[in-house]
Amino acid sequence: MNEKILHLLGIARRAGRLSLGNDAAIESLRRGSAALILLAADLSPRTAGGVRQAAGEEGTAVVTCGAVMDEISMALGKRTGVVAVNDAGFAKKLLELSRAQAAGTE
Repeated sequence: MNEKILHLLGIARRAGRLSLGNDAAIESLRRGSAALILLAADLSPRTAGGVRQAAGEEGTAVVTCGAVMDEISMALGKRTGVVAVNDAGFAKKLLELSRAQAAGTE
């Protein structure tokens, strides 16, 4: 399942629909363009807490995906643990995939 999520993230990156990194994601939240925030499984609790708080203030969903930072790095070409998805279509599909992963189905 991680492969599907990572593949879709790669497509979204090439389409220019992602903000990568903590600061860029928070800025995207503040501008109101982030539809979803994805967090790496191995992201530090402190960083995750700050992003969750900012997303909560803006009413944006936050999902911890099963991928670790190294896997995200391979898919996107940049090492990051925080990804803001700035497109509603990509966000919807990524949310569906992450929920299916959490439920253990594909």
